[in-house]
Amino acid sequence: MDPKPARRQRGSLTIHDVARYAGVSPMTVSRVINGEKNVRDSTRQAVNAAIRHLNYAPNPAARSLAGADLVRIGLLYSNPSAAYLSEFLVGSLDQCSRANIQLIVEKCDEPGAQAAATRLVGSGIDGIILPPPLCDVAEVIRALAEANVPAVAVATGKPPADVSAVRIDDFAAAQAMTRHLIGLGHRRIGFIKGHPNQTASRQRLEGHLAALAEAGVAADDGLIAQGYFSYRSGFEAADQLLAGPAGPTAIFASNDDMAAAAVSVAHRRGLDVPGDLTVVGFDDSAIATTVWPELTTIRQPIADMSRQAVTLLADEIRSRRAGEKAQHPHALQDFALIRRQSDGPPRA
Repeated sequence: MDPKPARRQRGSLTIHDVARYAGVSPMTVSRVINGEKNVRDSTRQAVNAAIRHLNYAPNPAARSLAGADLVRIGLLYSNPSAAYLSEFLVGSLDQCSRANIQLIVEKCDEPGAQAAATRLVGSGIDGIILPPPLCDVAEVIRALAEANVPAVAVATGKPPADVSAVRIDDFAAAQAMTRHLIGLGHRRIGFIKGHPNQTASRQRLEGHLAALAEAGVAADDGLIAQGYFSYRSGFEAADQLLAGPAGPTAIFASNDDMAAAAVSVAHRRGLDVPGDLTVVGFDDSAIATTVWPELTTIRQPIADMSRQAVTLLADEIRSRRAGEKAQHPHALQDFALIRRQSDGPPRA
């Protein structure tokens, strides 16, 4: 059976029909319709032939939205931390409103991320922002590269060479926090790891271990528990760390959600924070200042990182439209150690 669609009424045809007939992606059809330069002549001819054969007429409203000046960016997210996502969205929406950029936000679960990215590409977006954990999903990044759609990976611990990236130095940040705890006098420091599907999780663990080693403190596997960046996983990990007879005097959680859960576990066990147990986190998201005591944490400038991701992506899209060679800059933002009320020296 011929897979090419039969000639239909003009109003019933979509860009997907044209793409299928021409044997190209919907994004390529969009580029041809909008007169973008980065399309091969042979491909442009095939698309135009398909448009003529199918009697396809783009919707005028859609054409005005897809004008040369307007940039349409997709934001694909799957993140267990509502506090992290909230800050990320605030930064993205703010930068898009300043720069006349249309933002399309789509939620997905990690197994369905590649299909979700393909849907966004089919809808005619010009590029995609990938916050964690999708910044580390190789299948998504590969699919976007094959579709020739630019992307920015945000907060990845290991930026791919073929996409732009915005991140902090997770290793150095975790090392700085562990040095701070050692400086307070702690030697038994519990560590709650982040989700293993994110490269930043490994960087934070390695930074923690490096700080222990430089201070001559032996690493103890019994003081390391697995978390998944969610409050529930932090609760279970902290409960595990505090269940033993010789528990930690401090807990360093790989994000604020898990640190807040560790504070809750301490309170349930009748422990004072920080008198009996120091608890520190990572991110400085909203939850860091809504728990009691407020969390000492590493400030990762989430909103600023998402703003810069929008800027990098829009710049690449406009450069491509101008026929310029794509660049893939990797931006490194500063982190800061923020002291509040949840840390102190160990009880004598």
